[in-house]
Amino acid sequence: VCVVVYFLDGKCTCYENRRLQEASMRLEQENDDLAHELVTSKIALRTDLDQAEDKADVLNKELLCTKQRLVETEEEKRRQAEETAQIKEVFRRELEKAESEIKKTTAIITEYKQVGSRDIRLTWYMCVSLSLPASLQSKVMACERCREVFSKEGPLQMPAPSRDNRDSELDEEKDSLKSQLRELELELAQTKLQLVEAKCKIQKHTHRIICLNTHTQMHARTHTPTKTHTNTHTLTPCSIMK
Repeated sequence: VCVVVYFLDGKCTCYENRRLQEASMRLEQENDDLAHELVTSKIALRTDLDQAEDKADVLNKELLCTKQRLVETEEEKRRQAEETAQIKEVFRRELEKAESEIKKTTAIITEYKQVGSRDIRLTWYMCVSLSLPASLQSKVMACERCREVFSKEGPLQMPAPSRDNRDSELDEEKDSLKSQLRELELELAQTKLQLVEAKCKIQKHTHRIICLNTHTQMHARTHTPTKTHTNTHTLTPCSIMK
């Protein structure tokens, strides 16, 4: 009986040892698997972290570039506004100058017409004096005041200057007025051309300012950075700008 019990106890002990060994091997295998999985997870997390940091650096650089471009765009906009204001001021001065020249030209033309009308009246008086009857001429010559105006030959005479001198002065005055009129017409045409060029420049700069504003708004909407989460800090536009 003792031999049988000992044999049974020994058999049970061997079976238990083998079962414990199998359990130990299984636990060691599970431990190795868990360790391998942990290492793999750490590598994957480290890779994700590096990618997130790289992306944060890229976004930070893009934000800095966007801020720089925004500053440059604002500076360009300010410069264009100043240039537009200067062009408007030049346009205003040129317009005032053109209006003054137009008034001056109108006055000269009016004076020229008056001189021409006076010349026509003088010619008419001369023609009338030549056609006066002899009896009327004798009566006119009998008057001291009329005798100063009319000569014995009959044509209308001015006391001073003589008719030839007066005609010469009128011709010179007409030539001078014609020359001034041509010069003023040429200057007026040049002024109108400058006004047209100034208007074209104003339209051009206005179009450039509108394009710059549109580009700035579109660029600001397109390059708005998002939040990037890392294991140590949160990357936001406000934190980057600080």
